[in-house]
Amino acid sequence: MNKILLLFFISIYFSSYSQDKAEVKDFFWGKSDSYKTAIKTPDKWKNESAVVIYKYEYYNYHNSGAKVIYTSAFRRRIKLQDQAAIKEFSEFSFNDKFYSSKGYMYKEGTTFLGVKIVKPNGDEIEIDIDKNAKQVDKEKKIAINSLEIGDVLDYYYYSYEPFAITYLSFEPVETTLSEGYPVMNKKIKFSAEDDFYVNFNTYNGAPELKQVASEKKHIKQYELEASDLEKNEFPRWFYPFAEMPCYKFQVYFARNGAFTNYNYADVFIPKGGTNLRKTVDKDDIFEYYKEKFRPVFDLDETLKFLKGKTFANDEEKIKAVYEFARHRYYTQYIESAVIKEADIFYPYSLFKDPVYIGEQSQFINYFMAFMKEFKIDYNIILATNRYNGSIDDLLIQKNVQALIRVNTPTPFYLECFNPFTTPGIIDYNLENTKAYSLDAINFKQIANVKEVSLPTSTAKDNATKVVTDVSLGADFSSLMIKRNSSFFGHFKNDEQYRKMKFYDYLDEDYQKYGTERILDKVGNKNKRAQYTKEFEALKNKSKDLKKESDKKVLSEEFGFEIENPTLNITNTGRYGNETPFSYEEEFIIKNNFIKKAGENYIIEIGKILTNQVEIDKKETDRKNNIYMSFPRSFENEIIFEIPAGYKVSGIEKLNKNVQNSTGEFISNAVVKGNKLTITVKKQYNNYYEPNANWSKMILFLEAAYQFSQEKVLLKKG
Repeated sequence: MNKILLLFFISIYFSSYSQDKAEVKDFFWGKSDSYKTAIKTPDKWKNESAVVIYKYEYYNYHNSGAKVIYTSAFRRRIKLQDQAAIKEFSEFSFNDKFYSSKGYMYKEGTTFLGVKIVKPNGDEIEIDIDKNAKQVDKEKKIAINSLEIGDVLDYYYYSYEPFAITYLSFEPVETTLSEGYPVMNKKIKFSAEDDFYVNFNTYNGAPELKQVASEKKHIKQYELEASDLEKNEFPRWFYPFAEMPCYKFQVYFARNGAFTNYNYADVFIPKGGTNLRKTVDKDDIFEYYKEKFRPVFDLDETLKFLKGKTFANDEEKIKAVYEFARHRYYTQYIESAVIKEADIFYPYSLFKDPVYIGEQSQFINYFMAFMKEFKIDYNIILATNRYNGSIDDLLIQKNVQALIRVNTPTPFYLECFNPFTTPGIIDYNLENTKAYSLDAINFKQIANVKEVSLPTSTAKDNATKVVTDVSLGADFSSLMIKRNSSFFGHFKNDEQYRKMKFYDYLDEDYQKYGTERILDKVGNKNKRAQYTKEFEALKNKSKDLKKESDKKVLSEEFGFEIENPTLNITNTGRYGNETPFSYEEEFIIKNNFIKKAGENYIIEIGKILTNQVEIDKKETDRKNNIYMSFPRSFENEIIFEIPAGYKVSGIEKLNKNVQNSTGEFISNAVVKGNKLTITVKKQYNNYYEPNANWSKMILFLEAAYQFSQEKVLLKKG
């Protein structure tokens, strides 16, 4: 009897599942599908790799009472016009069953995939997903083997994600209308009930989102339609959201009105009783942030640090406090995080009242409390990255970054900690932008909001300086390289992340501030010895992996495998914004850059500069404006030791000089004694160049590339 009941319920379950699958298929490919026979594409796109006939995005936000159901769906009908497109779409991956990362129950979600091939004569081949999909690791994969040039591929993903929650901000969506293939027709449909608050807008000439009629009053529906979209290949040095047609949206769910309060909501709630917001102005910014930050923080540890110390001025004091707080409330917990992640033991219980500053609100509160304590004037600055577009077009709250501007005689800025932040330097993505400034009345009450411009930096501020000593190996088949590199300004942070692990810089923090390490807090002697042994083994493994990674990065820099590389960090660059991050390297280049020519040798000396930007014919005809990370300069000195019994010729080709308003490339080569010394400077002057200046940039970029191809001749005698 139990077996019969079990079989009955299994049959009911799979019948329901099949019905769901059939409904999803009908949703895309049913009788209402107006693109079911569309296979023709415009003649103007006949040379494109593929053409999207129809692209459809669907988002549905539903509150069923006990749970929220989020449905997202995507369909693309695309004509494949060359072998590259066939390869691109020859395999699909998906998770048919998954558990939502949202909410606290009812979290089992489902993804449906549908794929069919439409032949040029209109015949359709629907792929049996259940039969042909294979489980590979944690996802399913399916190969599409029968594609041919001229086929139309029509596929969809449909994701059903239930979960229970009281309030939630969904992840924002920010994307351009165009893509890597031209699109004939595109449609976005959006459906949300009254408990969902929507931020949605379009930019840079994209069609507006329009509200459409809904069968139910409590459901709001919106649509966006576009057509005849040219492809965009997103060239180098380009911020798509700054000028391309695009759209952005984010949805917030609140089970009742109490959760629309900004103590809970981290989106800009629509005003006037509506559920849709399209714009955010400075008054909205003030309304959101006026209660977000408070000068509340226990300063006992900071005051202990300051006791007995004297400073020339407030700027010096604040910078010292910043570096102290970076360790006290951030880096001293890094080893603990590593230990916990490796499951060596649970370290946080060994701290007395641990306080970690990992969010910008905590960071702002700390410095508000400090400024209040010492009566130092400041502002809170709210800004957004340049690649998001102007703050005038701000819509997504998560795109806002908060800073402190300290109003000393020479104002300077403080940003939220990472292991390598230093006072006085802000994220380069915020430089040269318009922002909003909030006043702090009586050092505590946030009031007023006004527009301000954030500072800029120069190519001199952001410099990479490299000295490379090059000598020939005894057998003249290898180059022995010693290289000393120093990074200033905005070059420091990225390079520090690439070249350092926690064990490379934490010792200097512990020594500077006399902090007790987490392993020293372990009271049991045997446990401490055990944990220390495990932690040292973990560090040694990490060091071995880093050596492999460093070798790989160096080999990629030159384009072939480098032999016997070593790297020694000489200055972490973490104290003082004028202090560079520096390291020295030694390595061997074997069987590259050297060619024997009789009794002479050709040395590809220009390639010691490593890869330079090569502008191909396609890039020359650039249509987009140019957006650079920051003004920057690269200074190189290459010192080549001329072996005894040889002379060097051909150095005149190493002398180049191109300078204009966008940048420069200058190189100079001289021989003194047995040394060929080449000095090279490459510089980008600005954050932004209009497309009209692209031809000027090409001049110095091509000079740099040509330098990298130059050779010298070592002549016997």
